[in-house]
Amino acid sequence: MRVLIVDDNASMRDLLTTLLSSQGYEVVGALEDGNGVMDAVRTLSPQIICLDYQLPGRDGLDILREINSYHPEIDVLFITATEGPGIESQAADAGAAGFLRKPFGQKQVIDELQQVCETRRRASPEIEPEVAAKSPAAQPVQAIPAKTLGKRPTAVIADDNSSIRLLLKGLLTELGLQVVGQAVNGEEAIRVATTYQPSVLFLDVNMPILGGLDALPRIVEASPNTSVVMVTGDTSRTIVQQAAGLGARGYVVKPVRPAYVENFLKQLFNA
Repeated sequence: MRVLIVDDNASMRDLLTTLLSSQGYEVVGALEDGNGVMDAVRTLSPQIICLDYQLPGRDGLDILREINSYHPEIDVLFITATEGPGIESQAADAGAAGFLRKPFGQKQVIDELQQVCETRRRASPEIEPEVAAKSPAAQPVQAIPAKTLGKRPTAVIADDNSSIRLLLKGLLTELGLQVVGQAVNGEEAIRVATTYQPSVLFLDVNMPILGGLDALPRIVEASPNTSVVMVTGDTSRTIVQQAAGLGARGYVVKPVRPAYVENFLKQLFNA
C-alpha cells in the first residue's frame, strides 16, 4: 500500500516512515505543510494518508473533507494531539478511516492501519489482495444466507460523505445485500426510501438540508417495513436514545468496521 505522511513534526515523520516501511508499506512522500497535500495526492497517488490535524497552512480536517470529496477511494488515518472530545467525532463524520491520538505507541499505529486495510479490502476485495493476505486479521465476509431471508435484502445508503457511501456500498454488496439507492441529505433519503421501500436504510446523523434525526420519523412513516440504522461518529447517550425513540433499529459507529456491520445485519435479519 502506498502511504503519504503529513505531519509538521520532523521526528514524527521519520518515526512513521521507518515504522511503516518496516511493515511493508511504501511511503511515497512525507510533508510538513498542509498546503501541498492535494498536489501530492495528484502526483504521488497514495492509497493511505497519515494526516495530522494541526498543520501550518491548512488544518487536517479541512484537508480530510477535500480528500473525501474528490478522492473517496483514499483512506485517511487521522492523527492529533488535541484533547478536545469533539475532534474524533468530527474526523469520523468527515470520513476518516481511522484515528490516532498522540502520544501513541508503534503497536497502535500498526493495529490501526491493519484495521483500515482490512476494512478497505472487505469493501473493495479487488484492491491490494497481497496486503490482505499479509494481515493476520483478514477473514472472509460471510454473506447473509438467502434461505434465511427468503429473498435478497435491499439497502439504501444516506450519507453526505462520498467515502462512507463507497465503503458501505462495498461492505453491503459483499454481505449479499442489493444497494438500490443512495442519498446525500435527509430529503433525498426520504424520497429514495419512499421509492424503493428498502429492507434496511443506513442513515447518517449529520447531513446538510435535513439531518438524519429529522428525516428519521418521515422515513419510518413513508417506508414502515424498512429497518433504519443510524450512522454516526457521535455515540453520546442522547443521540442514541433520541434515535431509538424515533424508530431507529440501531446504529453503526464511524469509522465503519466490517465485523460490526456484519454482526449487526445478521442479528437484524436473524441470520
